[in-house]
Amino acid sequence: MTRVVVPWHWGLLARVFGGTWCLLCVTTQVCGDQSQGAVFLREFTLIRRESLHEDFLSDLLNSHKTEDSSSRTARSEEERDGLWDAWGSWSECSRTCGGGASYSLRRCLSSRSCEGRNIRYRTCSNVDCPPEAGDFRAQQCSAHNDVKHHGQFYEWLPVSNDPDNPCSLKCQAKGTALVVELAPKVLDGTRCYTESLDMCISGLCQIVGCDHQLGSTAKEDNCGVCNGDGSTCRLVRGQYKSQLSATKLDDTVVAIPYGSRHIRLVLKGPDHLYLETKTLQGAKGENSLSSTGTFLVDNSSVDFQKFPEKEILRMTGPLSADFIVKIHNSGPADSTVQFIFYQPIIHRWRETDFFPCSATCGGGYQLTSAECYDLRSNRVVADQYCHYYPENIKPKPKLQECNLDPCPASDGYKQIMPYDLYHPLPRWEATPWTACSSSCGGGIQSRAVSCVEEDIQGHVTSVEEWKCMYTPKMPIVQPCNIFDCPKWLAQEWSPCTVTCGQGLRYRVVLCIDHRGMHTGGCSPKTKPHIKEECIIPTPCYKPREKLPVEAKLPWYKQAQELEEGAAVSEEPSFIPEAWSACTVTCGMGTQVRIVRCQVLLSFSQSVADLPVDECEGPKPASQRACYAGPCNGDVPEFNPEETDGLFGGLQDFDELYDWEYEGFTKCSESCGGGIQEAVVSCLNKQTREPAEENLCVASRRPPQLLRSCSLDPCPARWEIGKWSPCSLTCGVGLQTRDVFCSHLLSRELNETVILADELCRQPKPGTVQACNRFNCPPAWYPAQWQPCSRTCGGGIQRREVLCKQRMADGSFLELPETFCSASKLASQQVCKKDDCPSEWLLSDWTECSTSCGEGTQTRSAICRKVLKTGVSAIVNSSLCPPLPFSSSIRPCMLAACARPGKPSAKHSPHIAATRKIYIQTRRQKKLHFMVGGFAYLLPKTTVVLRCPTRRFRKPLITWEKDGQHLISSAHVTVAPFGYLKLHRLKPSDVGIYTCAAGPAREQFVIKLIGANRKLVGRPLSLRSEEQTRSGRKGSLAKEALQPHKHQNGIFSNGSKAEKRGLAADPGNRYDDLVSRLLEQGGWPGELLASWETQDSTERNTSSEEDQNAEQPLLHLHLPFTMVTEQKRLDDILRNLSQQPEELRDVYSKHLVAQLAQEIFRSHLQLQDGQLKPSERRGPPVAIPPHKHVSGFSSSLRTLSSGEAGGSPRRPHRKPTILRKISAAQQLSASEVVTHLGQTVALASGTLSVLLHCEASGNPRPTISWARNGEEVQFSDRILLQPDDSLQILAPVEADVGFYTCNATNALGYDSVSIAVTLAGKPLVKNSRVTVVNLEEPAITADVGSTIKTLPGVNVTINCQVAGVPEAEVTWFRNKSKLSSPLHLHEGSLLLANVSFSDQGLYSCRAANLHGELTENTQLLILDPPQVPVQLDDIKALLSATGLNLPSVLTSPLGTQLVLNPGNSALLGCPIRGHPTPNITWFHGGQPVATVTGLTHYILEAGQILQVANLSSDSQGEFSCLAQNEAGALRQKASIVIQDYWWSVDRLATCSASCGNRGVQQPRLRCLLNSTEVNPIHCAGKVRPAVQPIACNRRDCPSRWMVTSWSACTRSCGGGVQTRRVTCQKLKASGISTPVPNEMCTQLAKRPVDTQACNQQLCVEWAFSSWGQCNGPCIGPRLAVQHRQVFCQTRDGLTLPSEQCSALPRPVSTQNCWSEVCSVHWRVSLWTLCTATCGNYGFQSRRVECVNARTNKAVPEHLCSWGPRPANWQRCNITPCENMECRDTTRYCEKVKQLKLCQLSQFKSRCCGTCGKA
Repeated sequence: MTRVVVPWHWGLLARVFGGTWCLLCVTTQVCGDQSQGAVFLREFTLIRRESLHEDFLSDLLNSHKTEDSSSRTARSEEERDGLWDAWGSWSECSRTCGGGASYSLRRCLSSRSCEGRNIRYRTCSNVDCPPEAGDFRAQQCSAHNDVKHHGQFYEWLPVSNDPDNPCSLKCQAKGTALVVELAPKVLDGTRCYTESLDMCISGLCQIVGCDHQLGSTAKEDNCGVCNGDGSTCRLVRGQYKSQLSATKLDDTVVAIPYGSRHIRLVLKGPDHLYLETKTLQGAKGENSLSSTGTFLVDNSSVDFQKFPEKEILRMTGPLSADFIVKIHNSGPADSTVQFIFYQPIIHRWRETDFFPCSATCGGGYQLTSAECYDLRSNRVVADQYCHYYPENIKPKPKLQECNLDPCPASDGYKQIMPYDLYHPLPRWEATPWTACSSSCGGGIQSRAVSCVEEDIQGHVTSVEEWKCMYTPKMPIVQPCNIFDCPKWLAQEWSPCTVTCGQGLRYRVVLCIDHRGMHTGGCSPKTKPHIKEECIIPTPCYKPREKLPVEAKLPWYKQAQELEEGAAVSEEPSFIPEAWSACTVTCGMGTQVRIVRCQVLLSFSQSVADLPVDECEGPKPASQRACYAGPCNGDVPEFNPEETDGLFGGLQDFDELYDWEYEGFTKCSESCGGGIQEAVVSCLNKQTREPAEENLCVASRRPPQLLRSCSLDPCPARWEIGKWSPCSLTCGVGLQTRDVFCSHLLSRELNETVILADELCRQPKPGTVQACNRFNCPPAWYPAQWQPCSRTCGGGIQRREVLCKQRMADGSFLELPETFCSASKLASQQVCKKDDCPSEWLLSDWTECSTSCGEGTQTRSAICRKVLKTGVSAIVNSSLCPPLPFSSSIRPCMLAACARPGKPSAKHSPHIAATRKIYIQTRRQKKLHFMVGGFAYLLPKTTVVLRCPTRRFRKPLITWEKDGQHLISSAHVTVAPFGYLKLHRLKPSDVGIYTCAAGPAREQFVIKLIGANRKLVGRPLSLRSEEQTRSGRKGSLAKEALQPHKHQNGIFSNGSKAEKRGLAADPGNRYDDLVSRLLEQGGWPGELLASWETQDSTERNTSSEEDQNAEQPLLHLHLPFTMVTEQKRLDDILRNLSQQPEELRDVYSKHLVAQLAQEIFRSHLQLQDGQLKPSERRGPPVAIPPHKHVSGFSSSLRTLSSGEAGGSPRRPHRKPTILRKISAAQQLSASEVVTHLGQTVALASGTLSVLLHCEASGNPRPTISWARNGEEVQFSDRILLQPDDSLQILAPVEADVGFYTCNATNALGYDSVSIAVTLAGKPLVKNSRVTVVNLEEPAITADVGSTIKTLPGVNVTINCQVAGVPEAEVTWFRNKSKLSSPLHLHEGSLLLANVSFSDQGLYSCRAANLHGELTENTQLLILDPPQVPVQLDDIKALLSATGLNLPSVLTSPLGTQLVLNPGNSALLGCPIRGHPTPNITWFHGGQPVATVTGLTHYILEAGQILQVANLSSDSQGEFSCLAQNEAGALRQKASIVIQDYWWSVDRLATCSASCGNRGVQQPRLRCLLNSTEVNPIHCAGKVRPAVQPIACNRRDCPSRWMVTSWSACTRSCGGGVQTRRVTCQKLKASGISTPVPNEMCTQLAKRPVDTQACNQQLCVEWAFSSWGQCNGPCIGPRLAVQHRQVFCQTRDGLTLPSEQCSALPRPVSTQNCWSEVCSVHWRVSLWTLCTATCGNYGFQSRRVECVNARTNKAVPEHLCSWGPRPANWQRCNITPCENMECRDTTRYCEKVKQLKLCQLSQFKSRCCGTCGKA
């Protein structure tokens, strides 16, 4: 079991009773995983002191001693004002980062000296420098690196922490022990010591605190907080003892969280520590701590020391990641790890803002709270996280007063209620209470209560109920409406209506609620009766009354109105006030009253007025008629007759007012057919003035009268659909809706036509809008899947899944993973779940089968298939592709086996090789060779190579080409038994082929003969590939084969090795001889033709000799392949190497001619011996003896002068100049005779030079001569001889040069040069022409010319030189010597694939013993004009013009720019090329300069064309033509001038289908280039006049026409009304004529002409007499009285009030005098002020409603008719002086309860209360 050791706090470490136990007080949370080694528990644990090593404890105690503040003395500066001037401004900071110094100066104004200093300092730029800035002291040292110290330069490094003089600049020379003081003072702002903030200022070390202030002693606490108290972190210490085993090699020691500081771990034992890290972003890392040193781990510095049996790990911190310290088992013994560090408290309390005020007025208070905040994730978490840390002290709430303004009509300050502090814990949440089960008398209501939790985004979710059990659950049922139900209350009976006999009496019956208020809600069935009969015992002497008399005014009316009176309720309702007095004192008058819309505010039991439209239902009448009695002064006796007369008077009164029609209302629609209603008003018949509608008899109101109106079709308008649901629920989504233009023809027929959008003139409403524009909650967002890790067989593909939050602006915010609460999406998945194709799996080669000598190696092959599950399976070998034999077996050769007495060489393998050279002269399908030789072959020939071996198994033979192993392919066949077959040779087949039979190796070299009998080099790609293959076998070719040109001999300009006759490359050593052999001019014609056409023979006849020796030669004699021994060519090379250089060229030609003759003679002899005598048709071939000058060519011409069988005429052929192989002959001391191809050296005695030129051809060629490229001007000294030879008499220095003989006929030409030098001086053949190449892939030019070509071309510069001795050629580029030999060949310079970097001046220098000569050629690389890939440059030019104009770039295909008339534009021509192209602009095919009426400007060297004030004439195609020497490019752009105009077309739909009112409105369209656009574009154009066109002017079909209904025959109880129905026809003229009914009956059913009306009952309002005057008081002694008003039929049947709603309702309430309302407000004296001073004192008084007579208090609502006096006011609003300790606020008791007295802001204001505390 792992020992558990817990951290302790300083001060809690003690010895207990002298024992050896340490008491560790544990108050921390569990640290790290439960599986780790150290687990911290909330308990006290005793540990033996022996287990805590002494050195570890001393290290811990010593490393955490606090520094004595007196150890450093702050240097303060005296400042005395005295006679000093003011301080000046601060200087610029000495550093831009890392903490510098700034100073300020002042001057002494006195003539005497001033006390104090004239300079002061402060710190500045206290921000960290970037890592790349380096150390400030090191920068000052490095500034001396370029200054010599004692005559020597040093690289200086800083020497820091000098205890004697820390502010001097001491530096140490790198790599030495030399330490020098380079400056007495470092720059201001330099740190005195590396681990301190103290800085050097003016050479003195000044103390700087952690607050970066000079002289400050502020220090960081252990938590890294400046001047902190150490409360933001906690000390963690503990011990771990390993319990590792063979099965458990690793274990976790401790997890040290992000931000921890001062970490120290000591391991004692054999095991090893290592680190794992995890950043806040989730990146993981590991460090093995393999060696001692200081290094960075996740940007945290780690100091690690490794000793035998001990390791120490220190980290200053703060850590930038979570560090997990682990231990690895390295030995049998257990290890102990002791650790200590300061862990940051990442969950801290944070004070909230003030919560809302506890009262809205009259003075309240508001509090703050505290919330637990996670510093790592920057979010609020549950409080229990902060409770884990005892160091975390929750801030006390702060209290402040608020809303101190007085409340209207209130008792002053509200009672302070306890404030509900918000805690983000799970809480109970309830739904609203259901409606009460009973409206009165006690019911119940219920609600649902659930436990909910709110996350950081404010989302509320339901959770398990146990989470809320820390508070009691709210009740789910409660009683309601427990007050009594309303009851009927009958008042006392009225007096009997008669004074004798039988009468009636009445009483008021009211429905009274539990508050004594008159209301509704009583059951009508239980209502007591309101009248009864009464008998007066006094007998009547006049029996007038036989029946009880109905009471009239006032009792009946009061009884009824009281019942129906309206009381203010919690629903808005009309509340009428009392009627005013009658306007007259007698006769008929009127009464008015105010009707208000009011509502009862239950919380304040007060009544509020509302706007009239807030109340539903009909508004009660505010005016009525009244009768004040007769005007004669007599009061009549009350009787029914008189009463009837009174009501009859009222009827007369009604006759004063009557209903009349007054026009029509506004049409209900503005178009498409609407309705107008006739306006009916109640008028005074006499004055014709409008009156209240209740003054007119409702039954006489005329019927409703309607008519049609606005029948014209509606104009086009936008029809708008509903918004679609939002596309996103958060972030920012989109909503769309349909908006279309429609045209309503008829509302009656519901005819609508959808039109084009342009026809609606109003701007089109938007069809898209943003929605749900608020931040989304964090969610997982996956990226695209990466490519699969495998192409088959089941791979894995990964993707990145990030926690992001879509913000309200549509952007994404990346967050830590902990912010996403949902489970993370998969970041990898299986892919490519298909079986792989079968493949061979090869094993390693076995060891050689023998221990010495020749053996074999084998390896096995398994056919494998990877299945889609990723598992490999072995399958049948037939499913894999065929495996070459060489892939499974190969030869091996070990050291030769030594046999005693016998040499082992006899038994080694041997290859029988033949040393011959083969030259193919005619095409042949297939040739066979044996290895060991050289073959110069024609392309497309198939070659079979045989490798005959002895003492070796032929299947084990291997083949190589240029050192690379050969395997069979479509082109190369490696056959068993030692054969190699190359199918149809191509240039890539050139090379050295090697046959290997064990240690024995033989080679065969293959070269190709190309056009003009030149050797073909290998392709460049092969060449470069071979050059990179360094370190190959020595037998491989080291240089690529190249085309060869031989002007001056074989070896005259070669390397030294070649001059010795040995080729630098063994594969190339015969190339020069073979090339010269192929170039010989003396081959038979048939042989020459075989190299060119291969299908005909030719004749070649010399103009000088052997014309009579022409003999026919059989075609049979022509050789397919010429063969010679390698030894013969080796002899020639050796012979040439022994000749002096001056004669080597002559000898080489002679020897090559001899060789050609021998090869051909041997071929003829071989063929002659093979022919039968009958086949020999011609005479024997004679081979004349070899002549010194031209014997070889003559003999060959002898053989080739005729064809088989002869020919009467010679074929046509192009000219050929015969090259003579001879040295220049000196016939005498003064005459030189030579042939072409030689060099003539003029001496002082030379008198004549004769230059021979022999040419053949048919027709006979014409000979001409040129010197140095210019035609020779003949004179008396320079003569043309009859045989076309050129003779120069008395040559002078001006005659020196290259003479060229040109032979020309109709088929072509040939030319050969000869050099004439002066005394052997160097001569260079030059040319002064300019060569421009735009097409050819390769060009050749003589030196001296200027070459202009495209990049990528192969350029050859010929430098043909002459001189005796032969001049040596050296090439220069831009005056620098070219050293690469790969470019040089016989004086020529080959530049392959030239680019812009090859441009320059190339110089050829020819030098020999007699002098030197240099000729130059300028190479220019052309780049034809083309469009650049990137257009940034031309766009930058357009913007740089500063002209904010429309622009367009031209292109080869053309672009377009659409503009309005009068606009200007910029046209850009993007182009690149070398040289810079010239740009010409064209418009309509003409240069813009010649176009009239076009205002233009050429900008930026022609790249930009500005055209101004464009019109329709200037539109069209603009083009730019870019030209340089390399070519031209034309690009174009079109400018279109758009113009808008109105177009009249397409008539709109006819407005009517018949009659005389149909019109069609011609449609106007706004067009742009015949395309319809929005009409707004044509707003400035003249709109054409359009006239409506009549349409559908025809008779309408017959239809029924009806009149309005007549008035109903009865106003109630059921009547009849009629109308007239006729069949009419509307004519085209607009006249409607009656027609027989049958014509309409066929089309539609006849409308009815009679209908019932006024079916409702005949009803009227009836009312009782007025009740007692006991209503609410509305003024002094003024109250309200009520009566009942009810609806009944004329027969007296009572009906619901709704039945009479159409009739004006009589009032049921009026004002009356009441002694109860004799009340008024009474006030008491003001109380003492709550404060003697300050701004918060107030005083109050008692206000009550009292009866005026009894002076006793009565309910306040009786006084509500008058304003209530104020019951509080401010007082003692004067500044306070601290004279005595007393409270200045009335909330001090609350402050005391909340324990806030210690806070300074409350200690002073609650001095009295808090003093008692």
